[in-house]
This record gives sequence, C-alpha cells and structure tokens, in this order.
Amino acid sequence: MLANGPTHIVVHHTATSNVSDTSTSHAAALSRSIQRYHMDNNGWSDTGQQLTISRGGHIMEGRDKSLQAIRDGKHVLGAHTANHNSHTIGIENEGTYTSSTPPGALMSSLVDTCAWLCLVYRLNPQEAIVGHRDYNATSCPGDQLYSMLPKLRSDVGSKLRQQLSQLSGPAGQELSLEQLPSYPTVPQSERVATFYHGPTVGDLDTGF
Repeated sequence: MLANGPTHIVVHHTATSNVSDTSTSHAAALSRSIQRYHMDNNGWSDTGQQLTISRGGHIMEGRDKSLQAIRDGKHVLGAHTANHNSHTIGIENEGTYTSSTPPGALMSSLVDTCAWLCLVYRLNPQEAIVGHRDYNATSCPGDQLYSMLPKLRSDVGSKLRQQLSQLSGPAGQELSLEQLPSYPTVPQSERVATFYHGPTVGDLDTGF
C-alpha cells in the first residue's frame, strides 16, 4: 500500500458483452470472472483494477484492500494502466462502449464513485478524470464512453460542490472546488490504436 493517494482516476470498460442482467448476483460473478482471468492468465496477485461497476450500477471492490486504502487516503497499487499504476486508480465499467452508450445506472454509479474519490483524495474532477487511452495505446474505454468524459467531469463537479456545501458547516468554513489541487495535463501521445483493452502493465510497474 502506497502512502500517497492517486492523482488521477482512470475510466476503463471491461470490453465484455453488454448484458441485460443487472442483478447483484451477476455483478458478483463478473468480479469473480475478472479476478480469475487476471490471476490465472496474467499471473497477477489479484484483480488489476481497484473498483468495478456493473451495468446494473453495482459498485464492487477489485484489488484487495482497495476500499481500506481509499478510506485511509492511501493507494493500493493496481495493474490497469501501464507505467501509470503508481499514481492512478482504475475503475472498470462493465461492457463494450465502442458504439454503444453505457446504461444510466452505470453512469450514475460512476458519477458517485468519482465524486467520492475526488473528495477523499482532494482531486479536481476536471483534471483528474481521464480515459485509459489518455495514457496507453488502446481504444479503451470505447469511443462512446470516452466522449462522455466531459459530461462525467461536469456531473462529478456538481455533485462534489453539493457535498462540499454540506461539509462547510461542520468544517466551520466555506469549502469549494477552488481549494482542491490541480495536476499537470495528461500526455497527448499514444491516443489511437486498434481496439483492444491493454496494455495494463509496463516496464515501470512492479509488484503484481
């Protein structure tokens, strides 16, 4: 577990079928399937991403101790964005969003999750929320979901301002997004590639 929290939230899609099953049992089965694949096929110690959201909007822990780390303002090293795992937290969103758009339940949970992470780690959503393709040569999280990131940032900002307003009273001072830190812009290289999910681990990443 790393003492410093992540600086960016990386949005992924699982590149799996856009199923109609929105039950909790399906969500649990999805998590187990991802875990088995990452451990048995990739040889990792656990699931690569820290969080997973099903098409039904169910939010699940991925890599072990991720929730504990978030609560403590720390960071569990994942395996989801090659050469950037030490400073990014990954959210896998169930489905393939190359031409389809994510269901409303998933997007609502993604907004809630990103707002929670931004509040915990003091991140500005306009700077912190990125797509997998912003860092690696991949089409993940799909053209449709990627095109929705500006709205996601805006929706997270609105929810975050609401949460900060509610916290201002107990804090004894007016809290605002302007008090949150900003980070350098994401590198613009390696944006275009044929469709595949990876890479998820690079030469600068260790300990999987």
